[in-house]
Amino acid sequence: MDYAGLVDEALARLKAEGRYRTFAEIERVPGTALALLSDPDGTTRTVTVWCSNDYLGMAASPAVTEAVAEAAAYGAGSGGTRNISGTTAMHVALERELAAWHRKDAALLFSSGWVANFTALAVLGSALPDCVVFSDAANHNSMIEGIRRSGATVRVFQHNDADHLESLLRAEEAHRPRVVAFESVYSMDGDIAPIADLADVARRHDALTYVDEVHAVGMYGPEGAGIVAREGLESEIDIVQGTLGKAVGAMGGYIAGPARLVDLVRSYGAGFIFTTSLAPVVVAAARASVRHLRASDAERSALHARVASVRAAIEAEGIPTLPTDSHLIPVILGDPVRCREAARMLLDRHAIYVQPIDYPTVPRGTERFRITTSPLHTDADEQALVQGLVDVWERLELPRAGEIPLPIA
Repeated sequence: MDYAGLVDEALARLKAEGRYRTFAEIERVPGTALALLSDPDGTTRTVTVWCSNDYLGMAASPAVTEAVAEAAAYGAGSGGTRNISGTTAMHVALERELAAWHRKDAALLFSSGWVANFTALAVLGSALPDCVVFSDAANHNSMIEGIRRSGATVRVFQHNDADHLESLLRAEEAHRPRVVAFESVYSMDGDIAPIADLADVARRHDALTYVDEVHAVGMYGPEGAGIVAREGLESEIDIVQGTLGKAVGAMGGYIAGPARLVDLVRSYGAGFIFTTSLAPVVVAAARASVRHLRASDAERSALHARVASVRAAIEAEGIPTLPTDSHLIPVILGDPVRCREAARMLLDRHAIYVQPIDYPTVPRGTERFRITTSPLHTDADEQALVQGLVDVWERLELPRAGEIPLPIA
């Protein structure tokens, strides 16, 4: 069997479709939106990053780096799974902080947000006998894979459509356990779920609610606890899932909810049981960041002001964007090859780093940049971004607003 040939064919298909991914090697410059980019010839140059998930610039904030320096005394790794020597007072303290942040009884840490979603939904769907999971059509891959792994019956409701969810719930047998799973902020289109409507439907049909808040924690609501908190719906949502790798600026993921549900996931979840626990420096960084964000609105206010300014400037030039109420700015190109070409041109001509996003992350024909701002971007950074986009759009004769069909958020 020519395995090398089969592998080459599979990679060639990606390249032919314009979907073969390459990674930019960067070293971020603390306290700025800049990074040092390593080119293939060994040289480095300074670029401005407009696609980072470190939304609030917390990864290198003094509160976080000081906590990392102190925790380094405990070593590089935790030394084991949570069950076997990997639970420290620091892990427990962070879980208590996260539970308090979301006004929940308990929280549980995971190695990433993806693992948190996969594990929690896999457990809920399998441990609740004859469970039915109602999943939003736009849910993240981690949620979809976890639901599949659970073996539960799956009903997919139309994106953000409470009426369709209700019709599906009404059609189910009343005695079956049910879980309604959706996100608060959808990362690719930047739209926000009608959480109150979805939660109301779920409650009327005696369903548990599970909300992925990875693109919301830190940035919305009182103390930055997310969209659920902003809408005052903490008591209406059973489980909140979040990440420590975006606005918090560290890494890892978690769930927060009623103590017995968290204990269920802790006790049955393979993604928790068999994974080495987060390193002490990561746990310290995350806790310091969360505590800071609970006390400070400065980063959130600066972020949202910059988002409004950047969006207005881009739209004024006729660059096609999806209208959203979140901090995410999707810029639509609609073609994978031209999307990558535009990204290369922005990098080479303007020292602007944005990552092209294509299938399977987004549907074919909706390829895009997802521009993310931060409090670290300056007025000069913003002006350079807009000028760079205008130059690339003109040189590549890319479609302007109104000339390309936009996905419906």
